[in-house]
Amino acid sequence: MQGNRATLPNDNGPYVAVLDAAVEAAQAAAEVIRNGSARLSALNWESKGAADFVTDVDREAEGAIAEVVGARFPDARLIGEELSPDATPSAPGLMFVADPLDGTTNFLHGYPQYSVSIAALDNSNLVAAVILNVTTQKCFTATLGGGAKANGETISVSSLTDPSRALIGTGFPFKQQKLLDRYARHFVAVSRETAGIRRAGSAALDLADVACGRFDGFWELDLAPWDIAAGILLVREAGGIVTNWNGQTRDISAGPVVAGNPDIHPWLLRTLHSTE
Repeated sequence: MQGNRATLPNDNGPYVAVLDAAVEAAQAAAEVIRNGSARLSALNWESKGAADFVTDVDREAEGAIAEVVGARFPDARLIGEELSPDATPSAPGLMFVADPLDGTTNFLHGYPQYSVSIAALDNSNLVAAVILNVTTQKCFTATLGGGAKANGETISVSSLTDPSRALIGTGFPFKQQKLLDRYARHFVAVSRETAGIRRAGSAALDLADVACGRFDGFWELDLAPWDIAAGILLVREAGGIVTNWNGQTRDISAGPVVAGNPDIHPWLLRTLHSTE
C-alpha cells in the first residue's frame, strides 16, 4: 500500500486522486444502473432477507466499481455490499467501501430515489466520499479537511435551531423487524415535536440531505458500513455531527446512526433516548 499512498498528490489536498477514482467508479456504476432501469420488468429479484432484494444490476454495478478502483489503485482493498458482504471494513492502507445501489427496492419499483455510495479509508480513517444520485445525477463529494460539495459547489448543514421547525429523515428497520416496536416509539416522539419526518429509502441520500441542509437531522437503527461510510464524512465535512446511539463519534461499523446539524443533533439524540 505504501506505493499507492506515495502517489497521492499534495496539491489541492492529499486525497484528490482517491476522490477522483471514487467519482469515476460511481459514474460507471450509475451507467450500469441507468441501463438496467430500461429493463426493470425483465430483472430477476433475489431475496437476501425480509424486504431486502438484489439483482444482477447490483452485482454488475459493483463489478464496474471494482474495475475502476482496481485500475486506479490496484493494491487497494474493496468492500462492497454484494461481492464481499462479510468483510470487515478495517485494515491498514487504502480501502474503498461501496454500496453499488443504495435503494434497490426503490429502483425495482421505478421510484426515483436511489444512489451509488463510495467511501475511501486510509489506515481506517475516512478520507474521501462520493454519493451519486442516479436519477438526478447530483454528485455529493467530500475529502477529509477539504469540505463537502454538491456538483462542485460547497454545501453545509442547516442553521436551524428550533426542533418544531425541523425536517427529520429516517429509515425503517426492515431488516431487523424485532426493532419495529422500539422504532415506532421513536417515530411518535420525534413527529410530535418537529415539522415532519421523511423516509425515502436510501440512507446514503438521506445523509447527503443532512449535509446540504434539506434535512436538519436523521436517525436509523440498523445500517451497514456501506450504507453510511460516505455519508458520515459528507455530513462531518459539511459541519454536522454523526454519532452512534451513545453519542460517541460514529465509525463505519454496522448499527444505529444519529446525524444532524450542531443544534438539532443533540436534541434528536435526547428525544430518541427519552422513549427507551
